Amino acid sequence: MATAAPRFAGGAKRDGEGIALLLAGDVMTGRGIDQILEHPGDPALYESYMRSALGYVELAEERAESLPRRVAPGYIWGDALGVLEQFRPQARIVNLETAVTRTGAPWPRKAVHYRMHPANVTCLVAAGIDCCVLANNHALDWGHAGLIETLETLERAGLGPTGAGRDAAAAAAPTELPLRDGGRVLVFALGEPGSGIPRAWAAGERSPGIRLVDEVSERTAAAIATEVAAARRPGDIVIASIHWGGNWGYRIPPAHRRFAHRLIDEGGADLIHGHSSHHPLGLEVYRERLILYGCGDLINDYEGIGGHEAYRPQLTALYLPALAASGALRSLTLIPLEIARFRLSRARDEDAAWLMRRLDRESRKLGAGVALDERGNLTLDWQRSKPR
Repeated sequence: MATAAPRFAGGAKRDGEGIALLLAGDVMTGRGIDQILEHPGDPALYESYMRSALGYVELAEERAESLPRRVAPGYIWGDALGVLEQFRPQARIVNLETAVTRTGAPWPRKAVHYRMHPANVTCLVAAGIDCCVLANNHALDWGHAGLIETLETLERAGLGPTGAGRDAAAAAAPTELPLRDGGRVLVFALGEPGSGIPRAWAAGERSPGIRLVDEVSERTAAAIATEVAAARRPGDIVIASIHWGGNWGYRIPPAHRRFAHRLIDEGGADLIHGHSSHHPLGLEVYRERLILYGCGDLINDYEGIGGHEAYRPQLTALYLPALAASGALRSLTLIPLEIARFRLSRARDEDAAWLMRRLDRESRKLGAGVALDERGNLTLDWQRSKPR
């Protein structure tokens, strides 16, 4: 098991305030973002659309003033750093959507390959990230060698990789995030082929890869619940982090909903952390447990790429749940953010209101509602809302 160093300073206690967490969707710090950080890697790409990562920097510059170069590690987080200082979550978990490597070869017949120079891992450390989920469709973009260097880099930095490993057992093992009273947050991560993960990426008994499941089914949920039961100790909180589904659209497949419910029913999860969608999806609370079906992108270099403006993909959010010691949800705050100039900033009032309306519409189908508070944050109400 990978164990990340605890970040106790100032964190919320397991008391009336609840266990404070940070969850986010895809963090893609490769390609164009890698090129503006302190240690840009080889910009060569193997895409039909673009041959140099610098091209994505130039696309972004067509929409804004010129981007800075050799930025400090915290630059890309922008206003999010102040939010994290305010909420001080005990555990910070993201889906890391890029390899962190200088080695390996691009995976054959794959359209897009992301990678970040290992020296730029400081951009993740700058936000105090505790756990990087790797069970996604970019962790092996640079092959097995690239994955091994990614694992080694994250482990040295104390960033708790999960969902990938040097063999199947390591890929399935949870990352442990210690809490100050002796409890733990256990993060189990898995991906399913519908999110674009090649089946050849599945970890084997003696070969590196990711935790890939053939299907999100009752059988799979039961197997995961058995693994959780073997690892869980009294006082632990279990998060199932799942890379599933497509990039665009608000529809949540019934199979995903059944799988999430089954994981909760069988004790396999206290919280479902879903990702793959490029925009936030509806929210659900089932048996007092939070289900995030899709957190959307948090950081990427997509600013100059058009075609999905109706989803306003530049709008994103930080998810800040507070849980009881039992794992039950006490509250959820979402911080609306905007990606601009490869940096996060607080969303404008009108954009925060748009995001609230869209998430409220989708969440009401699942029995929850989303409101905008006086500070411009979004809050979840699941006590009085009924499914439509």
